[in-house]
Amino acid sequence: MYRTVTRSIQVTVQPSFVEDDSSPGEDRYVWAYTIEIVNLGLENVQLRSRFWRITDGKGRTEEVRGVGVVGKEPSLKPGESFEYTSGCPLSTPSGIMAGTYQMQTESGEMFSVEIPAFSLDVPNAPRVLH
Repeated sequence: MYRTVTRSIQVTVQPSFVEDDSSPGEDRYVWAYTIEIVNLGLENVQLRSRFWRITDGKGRTEEVRGVGVVGKEPSLKPGESFEYTSGCPLSTPSGIMAGTYQMQTESGEMFSVEIPAFSLDVPNAPRVLH
């Protein structure tokens, strides 16, 4: 599990390898990751967009940007949380993901929230450090 807090917004990530959707012989490795976002602060916020930097085991990097998460732009009052699960395919048995969410307060102020870097590793596979 990976966790970070930025400006009273806590982001927790739990990645898992999806063996049934992976085909190592075809260089296809798939992970699911579940993210929980908790508003620990005192103001209402809304998630507006996401940015991901995905790096595979060979150091190749892809950047992904988009509106909301899983088709939603959740609003969180103080103490509320939102959880979703998504996925990531790679052509290598290991990689790393990290990113940010763009959040907006009720007054219209935009701010970035860190998504903690998390490791994508096939269980029992040799690990490569970059």
